[in-house]
This record gives sequence, structure tokens and C-alpha cells, in this order.
Amino acid sequence: MRMMWEVLVVMLLAIFGKASGGAGGGSSGQMRPCPRGCNDGAGAMDDGVMSYCLSWRVGVETNNVRGWRTVPLQCMSCVENYMVGGQYEREVDMVMEQISTYLSGIVLSDDGMDAWIFDIDDTCLSNLIYYSNKKRFGCDPYDPISFKKWALKGESPAVPAVLKLFRKLVWSGFKVFLLTGRDEATLSQATLDNLHNQGYFGYERLIMRGEAYKGQSAVVFKSEIRKEIEGEGYKIWGNVGDQWSDLLGDSSGDRTFKIPNPMYFVP
Repeated sequence: MRMMWEVLVVMLLAIFGKASGGAGGGSSGQMRPCPRGCNDGAGAMDDGVMSYCLSWRVGVETNNVRGWRTVPLQCMSCVENYMVGGQYEREVDMVMEQISTYLSGIVLSDDGMDAWIFDIDDTCLSNLIYYSNKKRFGCDPYDPISFKKWALKGESPAVPAVLKLFRKLVWSGFKVFLLTGRDEATLSQATLDNLHNQGYFGYERLIMRGEAYKGQSAVVFKSEIRKEIEGEGYKIWGNVGDQWSDLLGDSSGDRTFKIPNPMYFVP
């Protein structure tokens, strides 16, 4: 009787151990739980897919991934989680901390020609509402007509940390230039109103893409404008944008700072 009991115990332990192994981590191909938003619709995500999406986003931010038109579909939920789950805000705050450290070492001149440049879309103003509702966080291709309709509403909220920096720069005596690829002929008033309603006051100049620069890349357009600003005698201390095309090219400034943006690419 005792032997039968011992055999039964061994069998139960074996069955329990097998069940535990299957639910735990087992082999490297085992599906595992992942953070909110990063799933394949079944509540779990393969480690390889998650790793790829994280690496893809790093590649985008380091400008190693270029010319991409849409976010990889399998990465949509990870981009969503990044943008709305708190990590995006923390990384923007990190950029602002680096700018504050840089600013602490600057002594402004007495001539009032110390300049700072900001991009607008997804730098000063956030288009996250549009990209989440209309573009599946960048998984759908850019649509200029659709975006224009959104921009004409003037409902883009300020990026809070950037607005705080903007106000600090204006108060400190910097001449702040807002440089955007938005079309001047159609979006000028809507952009002015949107900036005003979100608290952007006291900047030196809003510069939009005019007829002379239509069809040119953002790098060419913004380089030419920055050269013109320097030609007026300004010294560009800092340049902030969410796209590498905001920061590359000529007369980029003494320091450039990139705001993260994994939702779209502007050449």
C-alpha cells in the first residue's frame, strides 16, 4: 500500500512539474507576457518581435533608419505604448534637462542677437491626437490633405516641457525663431492662432515654407533660412526639432537637440 502511495505521489509531482514548466519560460520560443500595448492581439508578444520593435525605434532616433514611410505594422502597439504610456514624456524631459545644463553655461551678449530655433510640429505643438486617431500611430502613410485639414483646426496642444523651455528662453533674452515646413499660403493664420492659444508669446519670428521653397527638402529649406538668420547677425545657440531634417545641414547652431518621434519621417 505504501509503495502504491509513493508511486502516486511521484506521478502527481511529474504532472505538476510539466504544467509549471509549460506556463513559465521553458524554451526560447515560448510566448511571454509583455507590457500594455505591446501585443499581437492575443495578450502576448514574441520576444523577437518586441526586440525588433525596440531596436527599430532606436534606429529611427539615431538616424540609422532613413526614408521610411510607415511604422512597421507589427510595431504599432509598441509605438502606441511608448507615446501614451509615459516613456515619451520622460524622454522629452531628459532632452529638456540636457538643454538646461547647456543653457547654464551660456553668457548672452549685449547686442540682443542671441538666437534659438524651434521646429513646430511635434516639437512645440503635438500632433499625437491626429496620428492616434487617423494614422494608427504612423502605420498608415502620410496624407498631406488629411494633415492640412487637421492643422487648419488649430487644435494641436503644446508639448508642455517644450513650452516651459520656450518661455524660459524668451524671459532670458534669447530671440526665438519658430521655423516650420508648414505651407505659409494655407496654414499661416491657423498656425498663428494655434501657437497663441497654446501660450507661445514673445517669439521673434514665425517662418513658414513659402512659394520659393516649395518642393525642396526640409534640410535644404531650413538650412537656407538658418543661413539667412545668421546673415542678419544672429548667433544661433540652440536648435530643437523632432526630425533629423530639422537639425542637419548648414548653420544648424552651436548645439542641436532632437525630440523623439517614432511616428513619421520627414526627409
